Amino acid sequence: QVQLVESGGDLVQPGSSLRLSCAASGFTLGDYVIGWFRQAPGKEREGVSCVSKRSYNLYYSDFAEGRFTISRDNAKNTVYLQMNSLKPEDTAVYYCAAAATPTVMAMCRQNWGDYWGQGTQVTVSS
Repeated sequence: QVQLVESGGDLVQPGSSLRLSCAASGFTLGDYVIGWFRQAPGKEREGVSCVSKRSYNLYYSDFAEGRFTISRDNAKNTVYLQMNSLKPEDTAVYYCAAAATPTVMAMCRQNWGDYWGQGTQVTVSS
């Protein structure tokens, strides 16, 4: 059974850091482009960052550039999103997704995912 399970979400203060994890099972993570997406209340889901199969190509949305870092460990079937300098506007449910064919830019910009996780809540508030 194909599964993506996110973890690491929490309630934190502005300026804090969090590391999200996305653990894959039922398929070989290294065969897929992986992306992190988020959806805030009342807003559409948006791409945060995407990483190619061997980490050669990375994509960051404007709001993530310079603050967030995506990485993957194919041997552990896990992808990470390190988030620093968190802001209240980063509050959202964060999802990871896997897709077999797109470029990292296409995946992130088109919310492209063959498989999706259930999400983990990130709340940034003082």
